[in-house]
Amino acid sequence: MDPAALLDLLGNENRRRILRLLARKPCYVTEISEYLGVSPKAVIDHLRKLEAAGLIESRVDDQRRKYFSIARNLRLEVNVSPYGFGTKSAYPASRTLDMSRWRHLSIELSSADEAAELVELAREIDRLEELSNELSMAQRWVQGRLTDAMDAVSEQVREGDSIGTRDEGEARFYAEVLSVLASGAASADTIARRVDAPLDLVESALDTLANQGIAEQKDGQWRLNE
Repeated sequence: MDPAALLDLLGNENRRRILRLLARKPCYVTEISEYLGVSPKAVIDHLRKLEAAGLIESRVDDQRRKYFSIARNLRLEVNVSPYGFGTKSAYPASRTLDMSRWRHLSIELSSADEAAELVELAREIDRLEELSNELSMAQRWVQGRLTDAMDAVSEQVREGDSIGTRDEGEARFYAEVLSVLASGAASADTIARRVDAPLDLVESALDTLANQGIAEQKDGQWRLNE
């Protein structure tokens, strides 16, 4: 999708809130309407635009209820500087990408001759632009791998017997909680803020993880078991 059009589309706060909600779990129109506090008609209009842009997709369950979910992994980059403005949208890099072949840059400007320095600076600009492209690719590669890992955790939660859920939204929620715990010890309040969920829901999830020997609490801080 054209990045400028994508920026315009995401300029609406309610559409951003819809995407944040759908990143948590698939939802139907009434759920989204209650979450946003706006009419179902307005929600349908937002959903139609997001779906036309390819950001979300829909499916109908056995009760003929239409669910919406994030369609794909997409990265939007915006660059603003005194020398230019640019936007770029791209899908995650292929998992077969060989990152070890990328070049690394060091800056060395030791020439005393002004003309030579200008030439070297011009070359440095070119090398930095190449590095910028490599960094963008690296970010896309990381984003793709991060999504794969979160999907794997969610699937394990759904298929395993330890937590006992078959609900996709709940599995995603547990994956987010586990991700926070993997980054280090944290209080239940901190985890609730990080995953944007009610404290009582987070505490219940932490108790479940503790009962299964996956997490433990010590001095008010939660962490993964070794």
